[in-house]
This record gives sequence, structure tokens and C-alpha cells, in this order.
Amino acid sequence: MSTNTYRNITLGLLLAATLAATGVPAVAADAPRPNIVLIISDDQGWADVGWHGTDIPTPHLSRLAAAGARLEQFYVQPVCSPTRAALLTGRYPMRHGLQVGVVRPWAQYGLPLEERTLAQALREVGYTTAICGKWHLGHCRPEYLPTRRGFDHQYGHYNGAIDYFTHERDGGFDWHRDDTVCRDEGYSTFLIADEAVRLIRAQPPDKPLFLYVAFNAVHAPHQVPEKYKEPYAHLPEPRRTYAGMVAAMDEAVGRIAAAIEARGLRTNTLFIFSSDNGGPQPGRVTSNGPLRAGKGTLYEGGVRACAFATWDGRIRSNAVVNEPLHIVDWYPTLLRLAGARLEQPLPVDGRDIWPVLTAGKPSPHEAILLNAAPHAGGIRVGDWKLVRNGARGAGDDSDAVAARNARKQGKQRDDIVELFNLAQDPSEKTNLASQRPDKVNELRARYDALARQAVPPRNAPKAADFKSPAVWGEPN
Repeated sequence: MSTNTYRNITLGLLLAATLAATGVPAVAADAPRPNIVLIISDDQGWADVGWHGTDIPTPHLSRLAAAGARLEQFYVQPVCSPTRAALLTGRYPMRHGLQVGVVRPWAQYGLPLEERTLAQALREVGYTTAICGKWHLGHCRPEYLPTRRGFDHQYGHYNGAIDYFTHERDGGFDWHRDDTVCRDEGYSTFLIADEAVRLIRAQPPDKPLFLYVAFNAVHAPHQVPEKYKEPYAHLPEPRRTYAGMVAAMDEAVGRIAAAIEARGLRTNTLFIFSSDNGGPQPGRVTSNGPLRAGKGTLYEGGVRACAFATWDGRIRSNAVVNEPLHIVDWYPTLLRLAGARLEQPLPVDGRDIWPVLTAGKPSPHEAILLNAAPHAGGIRVGDWKLVRNGARGAGDDSDAVAARNARKQGKQRDDIVELFNLAQDPSEKTNLASQRPDKVNELRARYDALARQAVPPRNAPKAADFKSPAVWGEPN
């Protein structure tokens, strides 16, 4: 028996014992660890998926969702960089200093270098690790780039809001392979899918794959080849173009799933899908359905994402999970499934949600922190949700400027505290704070205890003389 075979059997036995103790269907002792295909869309509305009754069909995403569990109360951060940091570390962004806004192109920081990433942890146990798409966690120095943070392969862009065709942001070129400039031409959504398919086809059959597909779709600028807009002529702009972008991304997801099936890997592949935050400009561009508000806020339309998890034979098909979960949970869950080391110097906030997905167990969270920025925050405890200055949930630069201006004028910005019972009021229409001060105090105490653990937010003031480099990630 080879060393690798012995190691895989041993890990399988340990995993089977762990899952058996929780009543979860066990992976067979001699089964290889799952391939993991983790797909993140960018700025997609909660309702803009087929299973939420959208006017934009998503047949490929819907087919994958139907084969597994739809996660109907799955939480992310109000904007994208914090969500990506939470996903890759299992830790709330307020522990990284990334609870305020996104990593700007000119930022001289990124995901702190002391953080252990999901890619690093999986590579430690023999996974091939690859990212295709958007990084958005820092590129000011080589140490912050994906290939230094645990990824064997990188393809795509560092910044948000790039042009889908020219691959530029603010005049700088932003397309890379293995963290060196790459001049591939084409629509970014399709290039990302092309690379994902290439990696799947090239993957050795005896080695597990962690493939992180981070589409820049469907984030602005709203751009798509004309033919993808044609079925949506009845929709006004800009939703018409946005709908075409969703359709193009859905087609790309279908190609990735087909590549997995063509390799005969479907029964041992865990597909995970989520948007990185709620849809912006709901009602005009995106749709968050009955959820209140959208991206950049702490209301459900800003922090509840369309999401699912599918693994044939392990997660029951057509399942619906209504337990509150958070994107930090994927870190410990995937490490345990992969047999990776869970012990590390920096403690995680995520919880293993495998029993929730497969055995109908309740959420492992007593509380979920939605964010803790200096001027805004939120927490969910059971069915109750406390929101502090919910419309300022991203704590972005404009909020910080407004706060400074108010202080200069000798004014104090009042806290607006809201309390909602999401079981009775999922659209957050009725603020119960004045009726239930006891519940406000209970949730506020939990929130304040977590908020006190937050490190100071990092910020990225743009220098007056800053000029975009010819290629992002390279010195001027």
C-alpha cells in the first residue's frame, strides 16, 4: 500500500467517525476527499436566480441548486472585499480591519499576511488550489497576491469594477495568470470559465481540486455581448443589460459543471454557490425580492445572499435549509471534510455546518455578527436582528467623511437602532425597538461584546498625485 493511499484511508476513517458522531451521512472510508468548486457571483440580487422566481432564468444554476440544498438564510457582508476575506479565513472582517468598504486599487494593504487562508489549509493536505476571477484582497506588494496566499494557480484580476472587454480599471491593465500580466482577449466572464474548464480537464485524477471561481459578473460596469440582451428586450435598461450578464454567467457555470461531469467527477465534487453581497440599486438594476434595501446596507437585501450547496449522494436533492448560516462557516466545514488541520493561532468565527446541510440540524450559531464598523453594525440572534445605522452598513468612505464633517461642526450623529423579528417580518418593515427594549438590550450586549474585539479599520485615502500603473500589481 502506498503512503498516499494509506493517508487517504486514515483521513477517511477519521472523517467518517466524526460525521457518524453527529448523525451525518459519512463519506466512505476509502473514498477520496471531495473536489470543491466554490463559485462566487458579484453583486447578484437575491431574487435574480431561477428558484426565487426571477424574470431572468438561470437554468444551469437552478439545475445545480435543485440537485442539492438551497440556503435560504445565508449571510455575507454588505460589500465584496469583506465577504471574500470572511470566506477565505473563516473570520469576521472586523478582525482583519476590513469591515469598512472594499480594498481600493490604490490601497497599500490587503488581507493581513498573518491570516491562514482556505487555500493554504487545503494545499497542506494535498489539494491543487486555483483561483479564477476576482481577487480584491490586495495587490500593493507581491506578498499579498494569490500565489503567495495558498493558490497554486491564479487567473483573472485583482481589482473590482474592471472593464469586461479591455480588462482595465482606471486606465491600468488588470488581467493576470499566476500573478504575471496576461494579455488574453475576450469577455471576462467567458475567459474565467475557459480557465476553470482547462484546470478541471488537466487535474490529475488522484489529486483533489479546490477551484475558487470568483466571477466579476454581474458587477458594474454593465457590459455583455449584444446577443445575451436580446431575450430581455422587454426589460428597461440598465436591467436589460444586467439580465444578459446574469445569463452569460449562468452559461459559464453550466460549462464548468459539464467539465466536472465529463471527467466523471460529479459524484465526488462539492459545488458551492453564493453572491458576495445583496444586489445594488434594487428595483432598477437588481432584484432582492421581498428583502429590504440592498448592497452596502445591513438590511436583509444587503447581507442575505442567494446560495446553495450540492454534492450528489451526500447532500439531499431539492433540500431547503432555512437555518441562519454565514459565509465564515465554509472555512471550518471544508477543512473538516478535507481532513485539514483545524488548529491555528487565529481562532475562527465560522462553525461546521455539515450537520445542518445533511442531517437537518439547527444552526450552530448562537449569534451571527453581520458587521461591526465604527458607525454601523448588526447582529442576528435566533429570529431577532438588531441593526445599528443599517443604511450605513458598509461603513464606506463617504460615511467616514460625513462623520468627520459632523464632528468638525460640533455635531453628534445619532445612532438609529432597529429591532426586527425576521420570522414574523422578513422584509423588516416593523421596527420593534421601542416595544421590546429588553430584546434590544440583550442583542446590543452581544453586539457590543463582539464589536469591542474589532481592530481599527484600514482605510485607503487616495494620494493627490496617485497615478494608475500601466499594469495593476506592478510598480509604476
